[in-house]
Amino acid sequence: MKKILILVTIFFSTISTINAEDIKRITVGNVDAKITIIAYESLTCSHCANFHKDVYPQLKKDYLDTGLAKIEFRHFPLDIAAFNASKVSQCKNDGDSNILNSLFANQQKWVKGNSVEAANKNLQKFLVNEGFNIDFEKCIENKEIEDFVLNDRIDGVKKFKVNATPTIIINDEKFEKTLNYKNLKKALEKLI
Repeated sequence: MKKILILVTIFFSTISTINAEDIKRITVGNVDAKITIIAYESLTCSHCANFHKDVYPQLKKDYLDTGLAKIEFRHFPLDIAAFNASKVSQCKNDGDSNILNSLFANQQKWVKGNSVEAANKNLQKFLVNEGFNIDFEKCIENKEIEDFVLNDRIDGVKKFKVNATPTIIINDEKFEKTLNYKNLKKALEKLI
């Protein structure tokens, strides 16, 4: 009986392949940059999608690709569809932003459904159609990833009083101006 119990314990302790400390933050840019931008976003937020379409490409070109800054994407899901999409975006566990970028760029293709099940089905179908090779159910059900996403939201509220998305933090200061590239550039130029 003891042998069976030990084997069962070993089996279940190896099921979860992702540990909380192994989850990598989705980051773009020079990790040692003088300027750190934190973007609190919800994957179902249309304003966040607009940020990725209208502001992020120029920000990436001028500041992230040049090594002047880095951006860390933090999760602030506003609904269950965004929560599950956040878990999926973290699931490959490599810190890469490809899934996140695709979810924002194609938001209208997957943000639909009258129930959690319908939303999940649309999200899963979208990921397959885009060629992302992930185990959807495993991502959605992973407790460590779930805690990672929820802790982003909790930390955002506690540290920066985040109450809407997108919320931008630059070197630990909340960006209070209208979020467009011109205003963001002015704030960043002061820090270079």
